[in-house]
Amino acid sequence: MKAEFEEERQDNRVILYHLIQTGNGPQIIAFLEKLSPAEIARFITRLGQKDQTRLLELIGPEKSAILISKISGLGAAGIVERISTADAVPIVQEMGSDQQVRILRKLKEDDAELILQDIQPNRAKEIRQLMSYPENTAGGLMITEYLPYTSRLKVHDVLEDLREHGEVYSDYDIQYAYVISDTGKLIGVLRLRDLLLAPKSKPIAEVMIKDPLKVDVSASLQVLRDFFRQYTFLGVPVTDNEGNLVGVVRSYTVREAANKRNNQLFLKFAGIVGGEEARTMPLFKRSSRRLSWLSINIVLNIIAASVIALYQDTLEKAIVLAVFLPIISDMSGCSGNQAVAVSIRELTLGLVRPRELMRVLAKESSIGIINGFVLGCLLAAAALLWKGNLYLGLVVGVSLAANTLVAVSFGGLVPLILRSMRTDPALASGPLLTTITDMCGFFLVLSSGSLLLPKLTG
Repeated sequence: MKAEFEEERQDNRVILYHLIQTGNGPQIIAFLEKLSPAEIARFITRLGQKDQTRLLELIGPEKSAILISKISGLGAAGIVERISTADAVPIVQEMGSDQQVRILRKLKEDDAELILQDIQPNRAKEIRQLMSYPENTAGGLMITEYLPYTSRLKVHDVLEDLREHGEVYSDYDIQYAYVISDTGKLIGVLRLRDLLLAPKSKPIAEVMIKDPLKVDVSASLQVLRDFFRQYTFLGVPVTDNEGNLVGVVRSYTVREAANKRNNQLFLKFAGIVGGEEARTMPLFKRSSRRLSWLSINIVLNIIAASVIALYQDTLEKAIVLAVFLPIISDMSGCSGNQAVAVSIRELTLGLVRPRELMRVLAKESSIGIINGFVLGCLLAAAALLWKGNLYLGLVVGVSLAANTLVAVSFGGLVPLILRSMRTDPALASGPLLTTITDMCGFFLVLSSGSLLLPKLTG
C-alpha cells in the first residue's frame, strides 16, 4: 500500500512537470486543485526556478495568488523571492492584505520595497501600515478587506452597495458588516442575515448589534487565542487607541499564527537560528544558520570538558567514575530542559515576568530537591548493586542530586535573564544550560571522588 502511494506521488510530479513543459495552463489548474497544500508545496519547491516562473505564468496572477496562499508557511515566500519583480507584483496584488503582509515580511527588505513601489500607491501605503505592526499582534494579523458602513445609512443603501460592488466583495471573507460613526469609530456589527430580513427603510443603527466585542490593535497573539477560545466567532473587529475600526482578525488566522510560533519555538530550541528552515533553502544559508549555533556550542562544551582535564589523575585511579559522568550530565540536562520549557511557555503566555527571578527560583528549587533526591537514590542504588561499593554510590548519588538542583534552578532562571537582556531565550537557553550542568556535574563527581579516592580504589 505504501509503495503504491509513493508511486502515485512520483507520477504526480511527472505529470506536473509534463504539463509545465507543454504549457497547458487550464490542465495545470485542474491538476493542482486535486492536490493537498503539502503536496503542492513539495512539488513546486522542487521545481527549478525557470519551471516555477513558467508555472506561475501559465496559471495567471489570480490563480498564482491562490496557489501561494495554499502553501503559506511551506515555502511560499521562497517562490515569490525567486521570480522577477515584474512577475511578482501582479501576483501580490491579487492576495488578501494579510497574505501580502506575510509574504513581504519574509522577503529581503530591498525586494519587498521593489514590489511595493510597483503596487498602487494607496494599497502600498496600507500594506506598509500593516507591516509596521508587530507580527504576532492583532495589527499584524488583521485583514483590511471588510465592509464598513456609517450609522446614518438605511438597509436599502447597504443592499444596493452590495449589489453594485458584488464583484469586488466576492473576494472578501464576509460574514458581517461593521457600522462606524462619521469619524470612523466602531459602534456596531451588522449580521448579513439580519440585514436581509430587515425592512429596507429601516436605519442600520436599529438593526446592528450595539457595543460589539472588539480587540485593540496591539493585542498579543495569546490575547487573541484566549478570545477565540471564549467566543466561537469567525472574526473580531480591531480598533486603534481612539476606537476607530482598522481591521478584522479571523479565528483561523490566529490558529495558524499560534501553530507557526510553536513550530518556531521548537526549531529555535533545537538550535535552528531564525526558527525556520526548509531543505529547499540555499545550502550555505542553511549551513550558516546551523553553524552559528553549533560553533558557540562547541566552545562551551570545550569549557565544560576542561573540568575533566583538571581531575584526570582521579579518573586514572578510579576509572569507574567515567561510566557515571555521561549519566549525571544527561539526567541533569533533561531536568534543566524541563524547567527551561516551562519558563519559556510562561514567558510566552505572560504568566511570569523577567524580573520574577526569586519566585521562579523558589518554585524550581523545591522540585529540584525532591527530584534530585529520588534520582540520586536510584543512581546510588545502581552503583552499589554493580560494584558493591557504598562510597561509589554515595559519590554518584549525591552528585546527581546536587546537579539536578542546580540544573532546574538555572533552567528556570536563564530564560527570564535572557529575556530581560532582550535575547531570545528559546535559542540561547540550551547551550548555556548544557555548559553549566556539564561543568557542575563533572566537578561534583570528580571533586567528591578525589576526596574519597582511597575508599573508591581500596
